[in-house]
Amino acid sequence: MRDGVIYVAKGAGYLDLAERSVASLKRCNPGLAVDLFTDQAGVSTLWDQVRPIPAGVTPKLASLPESRFARTLYMDCDTLVLAPFGDLFEVLERFELAVAHDVRRTSALIREGHLVATPYAFPQMNCGVMLYRRSDATAAFLADWQRRYAAAGRGRDQVSFRDLLWQSDIRFYVLPPEFNLRRVTVLDAWEPLDARPTILHSHRLLQHLRGAETRLDDLAAIMVAERQALAEEWAGLPDGGAAERFHLAETLLRGGDGADAP
Repeated sequence: MRDGVIYVAKGAGYLDLAERSVASLKRCNPGLAVDLFTDQAGVSTLWDQVRPIPAGVTPKLASLPESRFARTLYMDCDTLVLAPFGDLFEVLERFELAVAHDVRRTSALIREGHLVATPYAFPQMNCGVMLYRRSDATAAFLADWQRRYAAAGRGRDQVSFRDLLWQSDIRFYVLPPEFNLRRVTVLDAWEPLDARPTILHSHRLLQHLRGAETRLDDLAAIMVAERQALAEEWAGLPDGGAAERFHLAETLLRGGDGADAP
């Protein structure tokens, strides 16, 4: 099959998230095939195929090479689809893979590498939404990613991914942020024709799995939470100019990872 989407869900909590995500995907993209790799039974009928998670360094990295599609969109479970994908897969006519930049790019967490020091302008990519096509080059890249992840000994696969992407000759494309919408408060700043928000990817969708009392299930609720969190972050910092305050914040907060801040 040419185009399709895969999810990887280990555990009941992540399966529940994946099923909410795939429901949103099917509403916006009827007819697009979607497969699930999972260790759980009793899944919904929304999936076109359900397969066991292969053995490997992580469930995700082991599953990526096993996609049956010629052109694959991988999505984390903490996602919601907001609009049709349109011609997204056509990016793979020119590139082997496509990912978006991560956010919080001045933090130590997102600047971390393993064996390679890259310029600030080449930050980690967020690998929770990734488009890739079947090819010898992609297969070699994914195999190398697994090896590097195991060697790095880091819990986050983005560290080894950035190293590999910097050193690899693979043709890749950086997706616009609307295809991996991490910082939803950008919607407050965008003008009407700036972008087409398509894939929401937020840790707030899984905050209940991390002990939070409140479960957030949609963009509206996440917008409220992120606006409040953003205001609280800036309230704790000295005032500065429109651009200068970012440089000041980096100096004052250097070393903190802030992975789940707004």
